[in-house]
Amino acid sequence: MKKIATRQSYGEALAELGRENPNVVVLDADLSGATKTSIFAKEFPKRFINVGIAEQNLMATAAGLASFGKIPYASTFAVFAAGRAYDQIRASICYPNLNVKICATHAGLTVGEDGATHQMLEDLSLMRTLPNMTVLSVSDDTQARWAVKEIAKIEGPVYLRLARLATPVIYGEDQNFEIGKAIEFGTGTDGTVIATGVTVAEALSAKEELEKQDIHIRVLDVHTIKPIDREAVIKVAKETKKIVTIEDHSIIGGLGSTVCEVLAEEYPCHVTRLGVKDTFGKSGSAEELLKEYGIDCLSIQKEFLGK
Repeated sequence: MKKIATRQSYGEALAELGRENPNVVVLDADLSGATKTSIFAKEFPKRFINVGIAEQNLMATAAGLASFGKIPYASTFAVFAAGRAYDQIRASICYPNLNVKICATHAGLTVGEDGATHQMLEDLSLMRTLPNMTVLSVSDDTQARWAVKEIAKIEGPVYLRLARLATPVIYGEDQNFEIGKAIEFGTGTDGTVIATGVTVAEALSAKEELEKQDIHIRVLDVHTIKPIDREAVIKVAKETKKIVTIEDHSIIGGLGSTVCEVLAEEYPCHVTRLGVKDTFGKSGSAEELLKEYGIDCLSIQKEFLGK
């Protein structure tokens, strides 16, 4: 199966968007080779700003550009975007409800060998609590390309979560996506795995393996964390026997917490949350870390096999 990192998809789609919309400008914090904004910079050097290693300034400058009609895409690693520049995002972007698109790469454990200091496991929690903020976490190349262009069409702040790791291409070019609408795979009633980002591929692999053992589950790809698709979450909770959430993020405040909040209000039931359990990451390959922290295909299977 073909694998592409969503950060690569981001860079290529951003250049395409630049050709379509002259109001799009791109900012980076001296990481354009890694975030792939270098693709845009090469084609549109006058619409690209490298602010240097100054993430707070990155967000403040993006806010200024948005204030007079530009559509700024501000990029850096997730740990710096959501962490180091949180105050500027809160006070200078979300409070005045400015049209800034924060596209954060290298999120989660799958940053790998860079280790705990660079593995951002709290960004979904931080970003979804901010008023006016839309939060997306994409799972593959097709979805990432759609998201890059779609967020330019909505007014207001957006946080788009992207990964370093190359992941399987799940969707065809004809797939329809909509912000705030999850995508359901399968019709099984034994359970549902609610996944986001890089974990969607793990969930689909687990679905395939479980079917060999006559266990039939669904997978719900929640690419929009905020606003979450409440109807889809309630539907699978009512129609299947077990709910498992999985995310390359802390189980506190991310997808698992969001799902639990919805179900506590609408359809109380037991939810098992797979993710990082109130700890920091460590250095290792992405595959090793997903296994170590129980965020992989095998960990999902164990939840349904009772092992």
